[in-house]
Amino acid sequence: MNSFKPHSSHWGAFSGRLEGGKLEVMPHPGDPHPSPLLGNIPAIADSPARIRRPAVRRGWLERSPGHALQRGFDDYVEVSWEEATRLVANELQRVYADFGPTAVFGGSYGWSSAGRFHHAQSQIHRFLNVLGGYVRSVNTYSSGAASVIIPHVLGPYDTFDRKSVTWDAIERSTELVVAFGGMAIKNADVHGGGISKHVVLPKLSGAKARGARFVSVSPLKDDFPASLEAEWLPITPGTDVALMLGLAHVLVSEDLHDREFLERYTVGYDRFEDYLLGRADGHSKTAEWAAAICGIDVDTIRDLARAMAKARTLVTVSHSLQRADFGEQPVWMGIVLAAMLGQIGLDGGGYSYSLGALGNIGKNLLAVPLPTLNQFKNPVSNFIPVARIADMLLNPGAAFQYNGENLYYPDIRLVYWGGGNPFHHHQDLNRLRTAFRQPETIIVHETAWTSTARHADIVLPATTTIERDDIGAADRDDLVIAMKKLIEPVGEAKDDYDIFAEIAAHLGKFEAFTENRTSGEWLAFLFETTRKALAEGGHDAPDFNDFWQRGELRLPLRPDEGGPARAFRQDPAVSTLPTPSGKIEIFSETIAAFDYDDCGGHPQWYPPRAEAAPDSNAYPLHLVCNQPHQRLHSQLDYGDFSRSTKIKDREPVRINPADAHARGICDGEIVRLFNSRGSCLAAAVLSHDVRQGVMQLSTGAWFEPQDPVAETAMCIHGNPNILTRDLGTSKLAQGCTGQITRVEVERFEGELPPVRIFEQMTFRQ
Repeated sequence: MNSFKPHSSHWGAFSGRLEGGKLEVMPHPGDPHPSPLLGNIPAIADSPARIRRPAVRRGWLERSPGHALQRGFDDYVEVSWEEATRLVANELQRVYADFGPTAVFGGSYGWSSAGRFHHAQSQIHRFLNVLGGYVRSVNTYSSGAASVIIPHVLGPYDTFDRKSVTWDAIERSTELVVAFGGMAIKNADVHGGGISKHVVLPKLSGAKARGARFVSVSPLKDDFPASLEAEWLPITPGTDVALMLGLAHVLVSEDLHDREFLERYTVGYDRFEDYLLGRADGHSKTAEWAAAICGIDVDTIRDLARAMAKARTLVTVSHSLQRADFGEQPVWMGIVLAAMLGQIGLDGGGYSYSLGALGNIGKNLLAVPLPTLNQFKNPVSNFIPVARIADMLLNPGAAFQYNGENLYYPDIRLVYWGGGNPFHHHQDLNRLRTAFRQPETIIVHETAWTSTARHADIVLPATTTIERDDIGAADRDDLVIAMKKLIEPVGEAKDDYDIFAEIAAHLGKFEAFTENRTSGEWLAFLFETTRKALAEGGHDAPDFNDFWQRGELRLPLRPDEGGPARAFRQDPAVSTLPTPSGKIEIFSETIAAFDYDDCGGHPQWYPPRAEAAPDSNAYPLHLVCNQPHQRLHSQLDYGDFSRSTKIKDREPVRINPADAHARGICDGEIVRLFNSRGSCLAAAVLSHDVRQGVMQLSTGAWFEPQDPVAETAMCIHGNPNILTRDLGTSKLAQGCTGQITRVEVERFEGELPPVRIFEQMTFRQ
């Protein structure tokens, strides 16, 4: 019998073994609340969806006229690795020689592996930098708006806003958590790089046992763990800023705001108050005004504001709120609301952005650095905000505004993608399909035949994490895992590193890319950074071979001292914030100087663009497109746990019974969701946990168009991004707005088309 070997994933540390041709996994024994997503891993070993050999799209290979228009439905031809790497090398050489590095876009999204070396994003960026650089993307689909607005208000993203409040502090001191967008426990199942202990629910349960109160502001009741018995405020989607303003108005009108804190630690409050009280625009943002917009009772708003002023209160704002029209505003307004309460920097109080969105946020920081692969410097300055990829491909040379800059989209001839699935995380997939038919060549490294792979010209089969050795480690997690290979590569799949090394050899860049190290030698080399820091700090510091034999290593943590917020509160003159004023910028002169019509100098209410006619009339239902509980993004959608949640092979869509009955829809029936951008099928689940007028369909189902040739396709599997809008949050951040859209729904009539996206790919000779 084979022994279990240690390994790690973004959703938890685990051990695995191959026994009787089947992969068995079990969670790390030290994890108090393991993620059920581990149940998706065994399917990796034998799924028909895996890519087993390099393949080239027939139209591209034969250079037939207009072949790019066939992406998404063309045949593929399997080829040898030697031919595949030669084709890739020749095409890269042609594009770099004829058009330069600004014609190459390097796409990756960083979630393909928890390992520190076999990290697809690091590998592809290092490779393209060796060749001369590439056009890059900045920010993420998760936090595109927040990562731009927070530096203007508090300083660098992921510093003040996410390193000042810990779960330990909440457990011991917080009396009231007001979670705008909720705090869904499913999101805390994952963390980029891995998570050895899922502590969110135990810590919140400890706070509840002490008497803490929780208020979840969300159209979905289960956006907060049921066991915590949070008070549910079923808000109209996209109206949180109006509610925050109503709360702020109560604080001012009843003299409950902390004027001393505002005077000492912030700038621009007076100008914001002029707006809040209507002195600037003639419209006072009262509780009554807010209630009419957000659908929350006036008395509830008043009572909540008073309770927030009285208790040790923590204000949290979820990722989801800023993935919508004017997404910068709820992040900014949440900071202002916390500042008005005067509790920023107090133990368990103040503000935390996206707490609970990732499993390690809220844990103590590590005391030593982690192994990290050098990606080298990119000599190309051109970039796009990550969610503007379709705009870039469709509009080469067009101007766009971003964070005070006037920029232009480059003319991309070649897209090289590794470690991501844009046909999962991008919006308006019919528009993306059109965009992906613009470049001359698309090269993709993939583990399975996702829709992204099916839109590529050259598809190179990459190994998954369980088919190679690596080092598992993540920020704020104190356990480093020796990620030992559990199975042999499926088919002819190769590590991304080895693929790039072979291509680099064709181009005369082998030594520059590999530094003449094998994968195993790289692991030992990278581990040395952490080992040296451990030794210098007097901690347990085994060499790599000893670590590998042990299987894991515990790292030291920094003490919980309140982070940057506590230091700022204790002495704002010494621990100044890295903002223009050195303080919290309630009014930003920098942003005001940009003169944007969709993001002014202070947080304010902008009615969502999706509410404008004809959307609100023709498509009366809000659709919330949130993260799934059964997989990470679209990863391992073919896994057993993910597939067990589907109904008649479709994704479940939750709908309030009143909305369902008005349309003659029964529980379990297949329905068609539609708007002007497209349509998809899903299975109706009637639930009172969804506000009336709202439906919820998680992202991540692999996109499968019923008719791949059709200009406006219907996804028969249930990917909601066929319905979402491909618009930026504002000119400031140009972030993703895919969380909320408007739709109508009806019973599906006719013969139900089979879902075949997980079936084995067929090839023609």
